[in-house]
Amino acid sequence: MGAAINFPHFVGQVNDLLSSSQVRSMSRLCHHGKVTCYDHSLFVAYVSFRAARFLKLDYRAAARGGLLHDLYLYNSRDKSAHPGWQCFDHPEAALRNADRLTELSDKERNIILSHMWPVAKYRPRSKEAALVDFVDTLCATLELCRVYRPIRLRAHLPQALLPQSAAEAAA
Repeated sequence: MGAAINFPHFVGQVNDLLSSSQVRSMSRLCHHGKVTCYDHSLFVAYVSFRAARFLKLDYRAAARGGLLHDLYLYNSRDKSAHPGWQCFDHPEAALRNADRLTELSDKERNIILSHMWPVAKYRPRSKEAALVDFVDTLCATLELCRVYRPIRLRAHLPQALLPQSAAEAAA
């Protein structure tokens, strides 16, 4: 199945999350180089969705956990915004924010908490959590090496689901 068939199905799994102001606000946070937290999370969610469907896993949990895995909502470069080391702290902050945003399954909760394993303290307890952990590392590597450009996925999103630009958000 190509992107044209998969992307609308993917959006159907995460539409409520993409519509939320909290998820859209991730577009204001730099994450890997010039890639925003929103674009990184969208990339992780979509690749996890595709891989989970291919592997006959819970693709809904993989997509939703992948989209919410970095919902920490603070400037990670500002040391006063978080108490310790970003790699250890942000999964728990993302889970707190995701819990406030939507009802999560146990699998989605573990996906968010364990996505930095083995650096962070929580282990993946499902194949979907291990998959998202692997995909997150792969996507981050592609972003840091400038192999991936976020515009590719954004071009497929309906206009209503695109985050506001920084100029629009400030107005």
